Amino acid sequence: MDLESPFYGVRMLVDDAVEEEPGPEELIRRQARAYSPRMRDVDFLSHSTAAALHRAPLPLKTDTQIHVSTFRPARAPRTRGVIGHSASTEVPVATVNGVRVSEPAETWAMLGLSLDVPWLVAVGDYFCRVWREGYGRPNAESVPLATPEKLARALNSCRRLGAAKLREALPFVRCDSWSPRESLTRFIMVTNGLPEPVLNSDFYDARGGHLACIDMAYPEYKVAVEYQGRVHGVQYSHDIERIERLRADGWIVVQVSSELFNEPDTLVRRVRSALRSRGWHG
Repeated sequence: MDLESPFYGVRMLVDDAVEEEPGPEELIRRQARAYSPRMRDVDFLSHSTAAALHRAPLPLKTDTQIHVSTFRPARAPRTRGVIGHSASTEVPVATVNGVRVSEPAETWAMLGLSLDVPWLVAVGDYFCRVWREGYGRPNAESVPLATPEKLARALNSCRRLGAAKLREALPFVRCDSWSPRESLTRFIMVTNGLPEPVLNSDFYDARGGHLACIDMAYPEYKVAVEYQGRVHGVQYSHDIERIERLRADGWIVVQVSSELFNEPDTLVRRVRSALRSRGWHG
């Protein structure tokens, strides 16, 4: 039986299960679970560690060290693999899977230290998502983890490292984005002079038949922008049929692949061209 020691005083079984390239969020969650037995009553997980436990998206290059905050006057931990922080007793704390973590809005404000503006928008979108009713939508009426107003209060509750980035990001946070890539794509579009799209709304044909829930739409011009992740099988077939229904109904559909996402000038040019072909004068 093999054991590993991810932190001083912690022994755990080596996980031999094969998993293809876990993302930073899962790596952080594993580290957090390993560290949790060491936590004191004055400790809570914070920053990117709290974000991962709240299931927020994070960039691939996120540091997977554990962030542990400690209420003053107790001293923050100093040990291998841990970044310690000193915290006011007024910092709001929640519990996720039995572990104390900073609340979502507070966590977002802490990320001004490490994330750039587009990713602060993406994480803000995740925390503020409103689970609306609609065609085939799961988890309708689930309570959002935060609101833009709560993000603003957290930002202004104290002096923040990265406050300028947080203030820049906050006006771009929306409540209807469903994925980080949608959020990042939208940020590229609107910061390059394109109009604000309608997010994740259901559209119907003239007979009332459901066409699609469109990621980003310009209904006035019947232009749709769809982010296409790496999907296979049944989901891929559904996506093809959805796009064909839209095109048959007269929509222009701009599909954003991971390759196009990495060429923002081309992405913006394609969407601008589609809008102008329908009479937009921007």
